[in-house]
Amino acid sequence: MSTDPPPSAGGSGPERTREDRELFVRYHCGGDARARDQLVERFLPLARQLARRYQRAGEPLDDLLQVASLGLIKAIDRFDPEREIAFSSYAVPTILGELKRYFRDRTWAVRVPRDLQELTLKVDRVVGKLSEDLRRQPSVAEIATAVDAEEEDVLEALQAGGAYRAVSFDAPRAGNDDEVATLGDSVGIDEQGFDRAEERATLQQLMSTVTPREREVLRMRFEQDMTQAEIGAVIGVSQMQVSRVIRQAISRLRSAADAEPASPPT
Repeated sequence: MSTDPPPSAGGSGPERTREDRELFVRYHCGGDARARDQLVERFLPLARQLARRYQRAGEPLDDLLQVASLGLIKAIDRFDPEREIAFSSYAVPTILGELKRYFRDRTWAVRVPRDLQELTLKVDRVVGKLSEDLRRQPSVAEIATAVDAEEEDVLEALQAGGAYRAVSFDAPRAGNDDEVATLGDSVGIDEQGFDRAEERATLQQLMSTVTPREREVLRMRFEQDMTQAEIGAVIGVSQMQVSRVIRQAISRLRSAADAEPASPPT
């Protein structure tokens, strides 16, 4: 939790404190709903300031204001007017607790440990403040000193910040590359080369189960697209013999594909 003093609730002084206490007594002791509404209106600036303190890029301020307002109402309902403390001192931890719970339970795209979530949010706020004060990006050591944490923990928190919000692969990609329209297009494509390489390796192993003559006939028939008559003329056999060689070779390849690799024929 921040060590900063509680933000102003829109007025101060003994008169304001007395009026606040009277409203709390009317609400808690007399059930005056109108007094409750007045208390909400009086301390709503406190909730707004705390919500803005936790605002970060990509997080709608309206959502944070609703969460902070809910925390304010809870604080009003639970506050004991007989206690000798200022209401703002009681309300600030309650509102901050609601904001932290909101960030912890609803806004993280990937679940990370609670202590790391809180450190990540703390680091995020400190980075913004240090960047403004130093007019440059703060170092990990400077951030660690500011949040009173180890440098390794700060590095882990910075990395965990990437899990805060998911981005769709269908989201438009920034830049001027017309060929890459979405983020998914820039990540990668389906690479068919791996399948072809595996098929070639499998075929090479299967081809070792046929004779050199059968292998040459298959090459001429299926790679060079030669007819059986043309193949017969090259190797000096009839077309019928070429057909028999092809059938035998294909039968042997099918058997080898269904069984363990066989030793090359002699």
